[in-house]
Amino acid sequence: MNSVIEKEKKLKLALTKLKNLNLKNPDLQNNLEILNSNKNQLEIEKGELEDKYKLLNEDYNSLSKRLEEMQNKEKIEQKKQIEFSEKIDELNQETDTLLEEIDKWQT
Repeated sequence: MNSVIEKEKKLKLALTKLKNLNLKNPDLQNNLEILNSNKNQLEIEKGELEDKYKLLNEDYNSLSKRLEEMQNKEKIEQKKQIEFSEKIDELNQETDTLLEEIDKWQT
């Protein structure tokens, strides 16, 4: 019976110590605050980077459209230049034919 009473006293002492145990570690609390602060800063930076990405993406799309327009204009100009060269060739041939006809009429 003595051992039961001693065990009961030890259990009560252990329970009292557990109740009085300070589960709040100041270093742990400080580390959590630092981590929370870092998390907030990273979220701010993430938002800024997302905004910059959106602007860069808009710029990219705008420049892509302008490049495509310029390439289309260049193709049109090349086509016009080819047509112009063909017209000149036709005129040269007609001129040559006319000159031949004139030579025939003069002889």
